[in-house]
Amino acid sequence: MSPSMGSGEDGVSVVRKMLREVLVGHEDPEGFFALCVSVLGHHDTRSQFLTVIRPLSTAHVALHCRLTAIYQEYFTHVEDDELHLAMTLSLLESEKATKHPPNSCKDSSSHSQRSALKPENISTGPNQRLQKGNDNVSVQSSPSPKKDDKLPDSTVDQEKAKRSRKRRQKCKVAGQQVVGLPASPSSQLPVLLWFRRDLRLCDNPAIIGALEVGAPVLPVFIWAPDEEEGPGTTVAVGGACKFWLHQALSCLRSSLERIGSTLVFLRAGSPSGSSLQTLRQLLQETGARTVVANALYEPWLKERDDAILSALNKDGVDVRVHHSYCLRDPYSVSTVGVGLRGIGSVSHFMSCCKQNPGAPLGAPLDPPASLPRPSHWPGGLALDELELAKMPHRKDGTIIDWAANIRKSWDFSEEGAHAQLEGFLQDGVYRYEKESGRADSPNTSGLSPYLHFGQLSPRWLLWDAKGAKCRPPKFQRKLAWRDLAYWQLTLFPDLPWESLRPPYKALRWSSDRSHLKAWQRGRTGFPLVDAAMRQLWLSGWMNNYMRHVVASFLIAYLHQSWQEGYRWFQDTLVDADVAIDAMMWQNGGMCGLDHWNFVMHPVDAALTCDPCGAFVRQWCPELAELPDELIHKPWKCPASMLRRAGVVLGETYPERIITDLEEHRSQSLKDVAQVRQQFGQYVDKSSGCDLVPMPPRLVSEALGLSNGDAVSRGKQFLLPLITRMEFKHQLEEPDSDAASNPYNAVLKGYVSRKRDETIAFLNERDFTASVLNEGAQRRERMDSNYRRMEGLPQPRQPKGRARRTPTAKDKFSVVPGGVVNSLR
Repeated sequence: MSPSMGSGEDGVSVVRKMLREVLVGHEDPEGFFALCVSVLGHHDTRSQFLTVIRPLSTAHVALHCRLTAIYQEYFTHVEDDELHLAMTLSLLESEKATKHPPNSCKDSSSHSQRSALKPENISTGPNQRLQKGNDNVSVQSSPSPKKDDKLPDSTVDQEKAKRSRKRRQKCKVAGQQVVGLPASPSSQLPVLLWFRRDLRLCDNPAIIGALEVGAPVLPVFIWAPDEEEGPGTTVAVGGACKFWLHQALSCLRSSLERIGSTLVFLRAGSPSGSSLQTLRQLLQETGARTVVANALYEPWLKERDDAILSALNKDGVDVRVHHSYCLRDPYSVSTVGVGLRGIGSVSHFMSCCKQNPGAPLGAPLDPPASLPRPSHWPGGLALDELELAKMPHRKDGTIIDWAANIRKSWDFSEEGAHAQLEGFLQDGVYRYEKESGRADSPNTSGLSPYLHFGQLSPRWLLWDAKGAKCRPPKFQRKLAWRDLAYWQLTLFPDLPWESLRPPYKALRWSSDRSHLKAWQRGRTGFPLVDAAMRQLWLSGWMNNYMRHVVASFLIAYLHQSWQEGYRWFQDTLVDADVAIDAMMWQNGGMCGLDHWNFVMHPVDAALTCDPCGAFVRQWCPELAELPDELIHKPWKCPASMLRRAGVVLGETYPERIITDLEEHRSQSLKDVAQVRQQFGQYVDKSSGCDLVPMPPRLVSEALGLSNGDAVSRGKQFLLPLITRMEFKHQLEEPDSDAASNPYNAVLKGYVSRKRDETIAFLNERDFTASVLNEGAQRRERMDSNYRRMEGLPQPRQPKGRARRTPTAKDKFSVVPGGVVNSLR
């Protein structure tokens, strides 16, 4: 292609896109003008450049004047040069005409010289690339490599790593100083930049979309707690989430102030009403006619946003919505070409995305260096008036600062998100593939709260993860799990409160509120569970493996409903996400699309996540003095060991709320078998799999129908789902216990020879300790009988006595003879 990439409307549209780089401070005016000459050519630049930059005359007066001066200076010099060149060439031709006959050959070099001196052939420097989301605009002025000339993989990786480092550096610089265009106040009508769950400057398409309007930008945040909740019990914004949101909004306001803007806080509700009414009042006050925002994907929020878009469009307001919260818009995912078999699994979801690809992901966007300010700022609320971080008061008036530990544990800023990501890519990522389940070491990224509140975009995270030296597929797969959760929520809007598998809605759950309270407060008597729940309460977070452990204990052993666990997580997690938590708890509660084929053992799971007890010692310091091999089962410790460690079961550390784990597991399986027998119409007779009604949208895609109403008016479409093998076996033998089930799903740490040898060693040592303790008790009885016969006083006895024989049948809860189990 010639240096002039195009003319007319195509070239002008390219130049307008390039103008965005000048607005955000990534390109200087001189460089932009040189690119325009390269793209449009000399003649089109002369005729159309002033028209292209005309919108800047109101919002960016200084920039418009600068570009106009460059334009006039360039074409004035060019006209002088062309006149001088024409006179010189005419003199040369006249001299040649006198020396050579009229019919002689003309010198062809003059044409090449003339063409070489044309302004449109002037080189603008090395290759340049401007990127915006999915649009790639390349401006070339020097030879580029051919398509067939591929760079080595190592070179490509190095280039990706360099781009990632440069992008992170730009992020840091943008947070420290203001570079680029002055954001002087403008009298032009502003564009509303509506922040929701995208509290960042980096890779925020809504910000770039607002800048492209060419008007002053008015950032606004509207708090609408009633609208955040769905029609059921979602607990969309719990206490820990609201506290993080308060801190994140404060940090975002500071970031906007550093680039010459600020953030206006408003509240939808009494007396202003809904978000629509609040936006209408704001549009009326400011005169704005454009609203820009990033999309939200919860069905009830999308329904609200669609209503707002329709209403504002009728009012003549332009509403522009960008996609950035997920890697893939969940409403665009299709099962065409893949089918419904295996739905709910991440493999099926990834196959759907590969078979039906959406828009290209594109490269992350750099943060803007400045935002043009409006001349008039509307009235807003103080951040504290939103009451996001309101703390309760005691009767004496003192404040209960329940978030003190959360405040110490996290950096709530966007810079903190990037620092967390960079630290993980330099250290923890190397252990993530094999040791991400460890609770005693920081092998996970800890980025989930930043992703939830949009302080870090998934595209930025994926781009940097692919550019790192270590690129574990397991880590990148987590982003697919995240998108899968939102896809399930769009298919089943009642996911947070209604079991997807019909038979399990009738499960008989325990009504013992004391067990639920003990689980919530970390007072179950099982150290691994208690440590995880205390970490959740104090820091607002726990890693994914520990979430599986505590969920399995609540559902499979305490027989509490999964909705109770979901609601508690939503209230206490700083990264509480309706879609992700609902999918996880449905699968853990045996009623999700891809329910877990495993159950975490509350004791032996420690062999995987906390083999030396460091995690328990951190969050249960009262057990810190117990040895590594018994710290996860203090009820097996001899009385002397407990005394030396300062542990008194029932006082300094709670007794176990249940002792026979195997019996509780067996009862859970029997309850499942009972409801599956009761609702036999939802069990496939041939395979034994559960049958689940599919939404009309999926059925239409599977049947190749364009109208889902035809399906909804017909019969219910039931799809067999993957079902745990132990459930199928239990249905055949309803009265059998869990231990006799050949498909027992309980996981006991690492399934390996090393794990088996470790358990055998611990069992042997427990037996040895039991024999030694029985010998000691036998000697104590002989001594006691001797003193009684001789009339001597008996030695002083401790408050409690050891149990001689165990009462629990569970082989993991059997107390060795003579070991103290309870103190009277």
